Amino acid sequence: MKIDISKIAKFLPSVEKPTYKQPFNTRLMWTGVALLIYFVLSYITIYGIEKKPETEYIRTIQLLLGAKFGSLMTLGIGPIVTAGILLQLLVGSKIIDWDTSKPEGREKFQTWNKFLSIVFCFLTAVAYTLTGAIGVASGTFTLVFVIIQLTLGGIIVILLDEIVSKWGFGSGISLFIAAGVGSQIIIGTLSPFISPQGEYIGKFWGFVTNILIGNNLSALVYFLPIASTILVFMLVVYAQNISVDIPLAFSTLRGFGRTWSLKLFYTSNIPVILTAALLANVQLMGKITAGGQCGILGCFDEAGNPTSGLIYFLSAPPNLLLSFFYPQTFTILEILRALTYTAFMALCCMIFSIFWINTSGMDPASVAEQIEDIGMQIPGYRRDKKIIESVLQRYIPALAVIGGLLVGLLAAFADFTGALGTGTGILLTVMIVYNYYEEFKRERLEEAHPLVRKVLGE
Repeated sequence: MKIDISKIAKFLPSVEKPTYKQPFNTRLMWTGVALLIYFVLSYITIYGIEKKPETEYIRTIQLLLGAKFGSLMTLGIGPIVTAGILLQLLVGSKIIDWDTSKPEGREKFQTWNKFLSIVFCFLTAVAYTLTGAIGVASGTFTLVFVIIQLTLGGIIVILLDEIVSKWGFGSGISLFIAAGVGSQIIIGTLSPFISPQGEYIGKFWGFVTNILIGNNLSALVYFLPIASTILVFMLVVYAQNISVDIPLAFSTLRGFGRTWSLKLFYTSNIPVILTAALLANVQLMGKITAGGQCGILGCFDEAGNPTSGLIYFLSAPPNLLLSFFYPQTFTILEILRALTYTAFMALCCMIFSIFWINTSGMDPASVAEQIEDIGMQIPGYRRDKKIIESVLQRYIPALAVIGGLLVGLLAAFADFTGALGTGTGILLTVMIVYNYYEEFKRERLEEAHPLVRKVLGE
């Protein structure tokens, strides 16, 4: 049975594209409005749930999926990214033969992505409630009502993502991840409160307090996450500036030209987002099959941390860097766990990077068409799209492989350092903020607010 997605698309909720390019301030306003709505909804509690203590498993999923459990934003960007992963694998492996280098192919991909995202909103809501990830008060009616609320919250996220991508800057997926991780970094650094376990929530205050009382080892424990966060930040900013520059010249204007930069991280943070979402779904499946504490994929402790099985070896050892100061916790099993996690991150990021260039219009043929459309050519070659494509073919596939592999390795390393907001979270946030900075720099800033121009160095 063949499904005509164009007929279904008419009934899907959507946000219309603007008929003309919006001014900078208007786009910035819509980005801010979407972010404000996201934050407000993340503090609206779902009716009919029972408050449960947050486990480490839930905290990790919240950070990586821009979610907040127990609120209307419980699902976060999970359904959108899960649908994207499924389509990436199906289209990239040619199981579904869509030519996404053409506009009609990309439109079909986007329509199916939205349809599957809505389906996954419902399926994820059912999974969260039935597995106990979300505690639901007794009663069938209450259970159904909670599922409806969770599904509607997920659909709202889909619409907010469309508002950002069509009327604002960047994408809602990236924006919500950065907002969630950024807030956790600020809280984890500067919060003056003390946890029920007697530890300072804000690492800075814990570091200062222990230095003042002369407890240097405890001060080091508080300082390492801050130092790790700064280290990851500097590594990502440095790597973001590595690129291959292709010289271009206008075919009709002699003496005028520009360069077309192909960054080392050619597919940016997309492979990490998809891999992180895949891991979150694997963890969810592990919790579903575990029932109590053990299942097919492995076992969990009471805090939700994996202790054995496949799920254990596909999770990052917490604070591996800190283990060097406590040799008794640094075991062969932890080293093996670190190696399997690193290999999984690197391999998945590389695969998603390759698939992404073929489904998002970033392949050599699509980029060559963009260059030709703006009337440019490579100096020393005649003006021919095929020639431009052959030159780009030397670099783009290699950058997709190498960039995806390196960003996966960097994400794994960041997780081992114990950086605030999780290593993968801080990696994604820095890349997202840097991409926003570059996008703003490309805009005409004459009409922007003076404060924005000052921040961007204009």
